[in-house]
Amino acid sequence: MKIRLLIFVLLFLAIAGCRPATPETTEVAAPEAVDTPSPTVTVLPMVEPQVTPAPNVETSVIAYLDAWKADDYASMYALLTSVSQDAITLEDFTDRYRTVAAEIALANLDYEILSSLVRNAESAQVSFRILMESVLIDEVQRDTVMNLSMENDAWRVQWADELILPELAGGNTLWMERHVPSRANIYDRDGDPIVAYAQAVSVGIVPGHLDPEHEADFLEDLQWITGLHPNTIAASYEDFPLGVDWYLPLGEVLRERVERYYNVENGYDDGVLYMYPFESRFYFDMGIAPQTVGYVSLIQADEEEEFLRKGFRRDEMVGRQGIEKWGEPYLTGDRGGTLYVIGPDSQVVTQLADVEAQPAQSIYTTLDTDLQQAAQLTLTKYAGAVVVMEIDTGRVLAMASSPWFDPNAFEPTNYNFSYQLEDIYSPFSGQPLLNRATQGQYPLGSVFKIITMAAGMESGLFSAESTYDCQYSFTEIVSIAPRYDWTWTHCQDELATQGECETLPSGVLTLPEGLMRSCNPFFWHIGLDLYRQGLTDAVSGMARAFGLGSPTGIEGVEEEDGNIPDPGDEVAAINNAIGQGDTLVTPIQVAQFITAIGSGGTIYQPQIIESIGVQGEEPVFEFEPIVKGTLPISQETLEAIQWSMQNVVGNRRGTAYHILGAYSSNIVPMSGKTGTAESGLANSHAWFAGYTRRNRADKPDIAIVVIAEYSGEGSDIAAPIFRAIVQQYFEGRRNYLLPWESSVGVLSTPEPPEEEPTPEP
Repeated sequence: MKIRLLIFVLLFLAIAGCRPATPETTEVAAPEAVDTPSPTVTVLPMVEPQVTPAPNVETSVIAYLDAWKADDYASMYALLTSVSQDAITLEDFTDRYRTVAAEIALANLDYEILSSLVRNAESAQVSFRILMESVLIDEVQRDTVMNLSMENDAWRVQWADELILPELAGGNTLWMERHVPSRANIYDRDGDPIVAYAQAVSVGIVPGHLDPEHEADFLEDLQWITGLHPNTIAASYEDFPLGVDWYLPLGEVLRERVERYYNVENGYDDGVLYMYPFESRFYFDMGIAPQTVGYVSLIQADEEEEFLRKGFRRDEMVGRQGIEKWGEPYLTGDRGGTLYVIGPDSQVVTQLADVEAQPAQSIYTTLDTDLQQAAQLTLTKYAGAVVVMEIDTGRVLAMASSPWFDPNAFEPTNYNFSYQLEDIYSPFSGQPLLNRATQGQYPLGSVFKIITMAAGMESGLFSAESTYDCQYSFTEIVSIAPRYDWTWTHCQDELATQGECETLPSGVLTLPEGLMRSCNPFFWHIGLDLYRQGLTDAVSGMARAFGLGSPTGIEGVEEEDGNIPDPGDEVAAINNAIGQGDTLVTPIQVAQFITAIGSGGTIYQPQIIESIGVQGEEPVFEFEPIVKGTLPISQETLEAIQWSMQNVVGNRRGTAYHILGAYSSNIVPMSGKTGTAESGLANSHAWFAGYTRRNRADKPDIAIVVIAEYSGEGSDIAAPIFRAIVQQYFEGRRNYLLPWESSVGVLSTPEPPEEEPTPEP
């Protein structure tokens, strides 16, 4: 209207004689008698009105449904009409959608626009198809209609329950009856259960109420029930005050074992001994490889929605660590469900779907229970880890981590659970949930010299015939103080304790002899020489090629990477050459490359899963060795390393000869390497890594890696543990006592110092 008025005014002015300076004019001549300028009339072009196109209604619908697919309920709510927002709060709106997703166990959502109709400038209607994929039932597919209104030049959604499913109109809700198969068992390599449903009994005592006169007999009786040695039980309460009602949980045992001696149907309590029955998923022998097998616990409140959408019931126990967590899809089976529509009166309106559950699949591990328990016992005194692998397959036969924990502690019906959980999560517990075999990251110390030897020989700068005069000190970097060999440290200790030094420098050594003697100056020299020759990443690159500094890929357990740095200067180069500095490895990584040396160079991926399947049916998985590659070294280098490791054990000058020499010569031939890694504290980490050379068809040779944290020297601490595990494996039992044991698995009690005689006055 305004444009038309403007045109009219301009035309009027033109007729009145205006003369605008524009090229587009039409002249009208006046009568000739009148001598006046001829007026002109300017005709302006017509201007069309600018009309904003109406928004596409489907654009708003797609935005709403895409937000639903992404669980972006806030964006969905923002697309509602003001009337709808007045009728339902964002919190209630969000809860409505989240409740439906959880109840239906929604795994995926999709949609299809079927048709759209714009009735007028103010209202529209779009028909669409919703497809809901559930982990429990078949796909739910429904056609429904969305009504929209124009607000502020945009289409807004008129919200109603039917937008979720048409059946929800009138205040109806969904309810899923979840069909959950029994959680499957976990077995060892021989089919013996590690975890299974069982009737059990929690056992504990109040040490303060013990009668000292009958204590020995009482502890003997407890041994029959629990399997714990009397000395072990006594040591666990030696600091408990007498007369105090402090409860000490001893663990859990099968009910059938206890009922040979006691009636525990309604519990047992005599003031000293407490026993209470329970039924649950049971971890035999108070936890076989607990950090590896893992544990289950109840779904917590803040996890409920997540697990409901995965198809779990609210009251289920779920895997939290290790195989229990990794194997959840197998152990819980294919769940099913029956989906109902429930009316406001809580009555069933209709049934939308019904799918039966399928049996869960048991997991058979590669673990040897006897060997695993023996490995755990060897670590009773120390924090640390043991890994045992078959050389020619990569099967993990044992994976021990200390301190360990009792997985039955997470069962709420177990009387001991609250006491045990308090211990597990205590800041003084030593992190028992940490799987030190795969997650513990340590400097490797002298075991790393295997890598440095390989790098030196493969560089061409060193060979098996290369020699070095190994003295007490290393002074090749003039800008730093001298570094000292382990022989110097021993000499100083001997001088302090006995007044004379018996440990002399190793003297002139070939490179293989340098590894046998674990000569620090020789390997500092190699690391420094490679660095100065411009081969700055020769050692670190070889370490990575051996599998250090990255996960092994073992399935079923959590892993850490470790760290293999490239040296930035000469000091870092010599530190890295002996596995110190910023070098960090995990025991499973070390076991992988020790296995490769023992196998002739083949790198096998460590595996802990033997098979998976429903009993009586074809397994869905069966073990097969996985070859990851070969060590990037020549046959000459490999044989030199093998010779050195054999002589670490078998040569009188070898660092492990005094512990392993006789047993290796007479019973089981062994090769290995000691390691003593600085920890940053007074005591070093003790390492021993090696393999057997028995060549028995019925007993494949194994590689064993041992680390004992803050314990001392590898030859004194880790090598005896190595020997104990070898004996258990090949002889089926262990009678070799570790230096700190009074009997197998029982720590010796330090003898009190002798009292000085009182002088006569």
